[in-house]
Amino acid sequence: MAFAVDRDLLALEPSLFERVWWIGQRLVSGTGSLSGSMLLMSSQDVAFDAARITMGHVVVVGGVTLEVVVPAGATSLGVSRVRPTDESEVIPPGDIENAAVRLVTFAPQIEDVHRRVLRMLGVDPDGGEGSLDASAVLNGHSLARLEALGALHMVFSASSVGGDSIEREKAEWYRVRFDQERRRVRARIDLDGDGRADVTRRVSVSRVVRV
Repeated sequence: MAFAVDRDLLALEPSLFERVWWIGQRLVSGTGSLSGSMLLMSSQDVAFDAARITMGHVVVVGGVTLEVVVPAGATSLGVSRVRPTDESEVIPPGDIENAAVRLVTFAPQIEDVHRRVLRMLGVDPDGGEGSLDASAVLNGHSLARLEALGALHMVFSASSVGGDSIEREKAEWYRVRFDQERRRVRARIDLDGDGRADVTRRVSVSRVVRV
């Protein structure tokens, strides 16, 4: 499982899920209403539980982009305006009636970056026999921002195909931010499975193995 989630991308790029949502993977669409911090659907193409919607997903309701804080069932979700951190208090978005609802994820892009980051750390994302897997990284939360920046670079790179200069500029900006964050962060690695860090590693491009 990746260290970053959709809400981490939203926190960095507030217009992402309205501006380039078509690059993502659509999970649910339909019609629903907001009351306080609860979203209740009146119609939808896929049930929330069937789509495995959970905390960290992002939903757009009547043009308002919100993060999912409580997966409440097949037709309802607890939501919040984007918070400073995923541990901050819920910010109720207010009431909206009979609005278009769209839930899109950039999980494929996040997962791609996650696998790249693990390889840079000398960790096998597939957990091959005799190698370290993702569970060896003890401070994954510290790498969430790095993964989010990398995913945003991928999203805007894809959306810039066709010559949109603004999208290209954003893609390059996030590439630079990713590289800066890569140089800054450190991963605490458990080498022997005892739950304690044995080494601290940088996210080094020299660790990437190209096949």
